[in-house]
This record gives sequence, structure tokens and C-alpha cells, in this order.
Amino acid sequence: MKRRVALVTGGVGGIGTGVCKRLAEAGHFVVANYAIPGSEVRWQAAMAEAGLNGETSALAFGDVTDFDAMGRMVQEIVDRHGPVDILVNCAGITRDASFRKMTPDQWHSVINTNLSSVFNVTRHVIDGMCERGWGRIVNISSVNAVKGAFGQTNYSAAKAGILGFTKSLAQEVIRKGVTVNAVSPGFIDTDMTRAIRDDVRGEIVASIPAGRMGLPEDIANTIAFLVSDDASYITGTNMSVNGGLHMYS
Repeated sequence: MKRRVALVTGGVGGIGTGVCKRLAEAGHFVVANYAIPGSEVRWQAAMAEAGLNGETSALAFGDVTDFDAMGRMVQEIVDRHGPVDILVNCAGITRDASFRKMTPDQWHSVINTNLSSVFNVTRHVIDGMCERGWGRIVNISSVNAVKGAFGQTNYSAAKAGILGFTKSLAQEVIRKGVTVNAVSPGFIDTDMTRAIRDDVRGEIVASIPAGRMGLPEDIANTIAFLVSDDASYITGTNMSVNGGLHMYS
């Protein structure tokens, strides 16, 4: 398998770290984007614990909501490590509130981080992928993009937008050898879901047919397949990884 450079936005988060580890283990050179100084420390420890050092991974600082900053970040990655052939748009936040109480800042911060970021980063790598005749883009959406969630009009709207983005761009670039797909996690066992009250967590797990929350590895394994040569005929699709929480076609 050819060694590729993979950029994972939000790569130091719970799911992002799992994705970075899995892609590095698959033989790719992984660059984890982060935007909050200090948030990279746990990522570095996790990668070291997995035996993945500076020969297999690197960090890239930058605000995914800033188009120009992403342009500079991508150029630095190209200069230091080579062209980006794999992009995983994983950056995301939540600012939950019922719509009648939601502030403009809660709306725009989620839309900008979760949806506009996908444009901001993808725009800077897509031309190179098309010119080289090979590329893989995977966008992280959510089960709530399809079923919605109380208190998450901002989050659900952003994640639904990702699905439309994925299907449209996929049609534009498949003949250039570039695939574009989405992965929609359900409830994944990360710091975010561990912060949920125990009784509420229990209710959530009881509603999942698989009987457990997903693991970051469940998402990472799906992404590892989608970015492989074995998935060259899969594009414009949404892979649901939710333990049966919400089944749809």
C-alpha cells in the first residue's frame, strides 16, 4: 500500500485521536489539526502509547473556521510532509440549547466550526487531489443529521449540511479519482458523552440495540476502509455507525 498523507481536522479529540491512530497503523502519515493550545498533549500521549512516533504523525495548529488560516496550514503540511491525499473533516463542537433560548453566537459558532470548516479545509486540498488523480475525503456527520435532536437545531442543521455537501462534491470529482463520503456516528464513548449524567447515559444505552455506546475505534475502522483502495467505487454515501440506534436507507 502506498503511504499517503492524511489530514484529520479536530484530530486531537476523542474520535479524532482514534482516527489518527488507525490511519497511522494502516501505514499513512497522519497530521492532526488542533485549535486550542494544550489540547494536543493527550493526543501526543495516546499516540506514543500506541507506539506511533514522529515518523508516523505530526500536529498542525489552526482555526478551521478561518479560510485563510487553513490555506496557510495546508501549505505548511505540503511543504513539510507532502501533498494531502486523505482528508477527514472531524472538527466539531456542541452548543446545545432549545431553539427558543438559542443565541446567535450558539448558532453561528456551531455552523462555522462544524459545517463551514468543511468548505474551509476541503477547498485547499481538492485541486491537488484532482490533479494527482487520487484522493479520499471523509466528512463526519451525525445520526442527528437525519433524526434530529431536542436542543440541537444548530448541530443537526450543520451535520445535515455535511451530508448535502458530501453528495454534491462526490459527483463533481469522482472522475478525477477522488471519492467523498460521510460517516455518521451515533453515541460514542468520549469525554463528551462521559459528561452526561449517569441516569441519562443509562437511558441512552438502553435505547441502543447493540447495548452499548460506540467506541472511537468503531468510527476509525469505517474511515480506514473508506480511504483505502478497496473503497474506490464508493462515493457520495453516508455510513451510519450507531449500533442500530436509528436505521434508515
